[in-house]
Amino acid sequence: MTRAVSVIRRPAVKPGAVTDSITLDHEARGRRRLAMTTDGGLAFLLDLARPANLNDGDALELEDGRLVLVRAADEELVEITAATPLRLAKIAWHLGNRHTPAEVTEEAIYVAPDHVLVEMVRGLGGAARPVTRPFRPEHGAYHGHAHE
Repeated sequence: MTRAVSVIRRPAVKPGAVTDSITLDHEARGRRRLAMTTDGGLAFLLDLARPANLNDGDALELEDGRLVLVRAADEELVEITAATPLRLAKIAWHLGNRHTPAEVTEEAIYVAPDHVLVEMVRGLGGAARPVTRPFRPEHGAYHGHAHE
């Protein structure tokens, strides 16, 4: 089976060198070793030396030099908003205190669906609504979160 042995980060990916793409959810973008199939049907083994947090627009380099573009899949998420930046910052603090993977934007915070978190957010004066979009959570200041 063909293996993907390295990651090319988005700025260095040359579009003309890409031969296929793979659409992955957040969890699959943090793996080291996993059998995968591209959007075009090519089966390969992700076989990296250590787990990598793959980002939308990165590419996996196969042993034969072909590049497979990584796309972030749409996922069911919860969009958290608040009436003021201070209130949103306080909600972010409480989410961080629970070590919840979160994507932070200027207007909202996105997390995986969790009814307990939704109730906490509402109790803190925020709003929470279900959305479908790619999930690109922060990786953390000291280490990324990836799975074998």
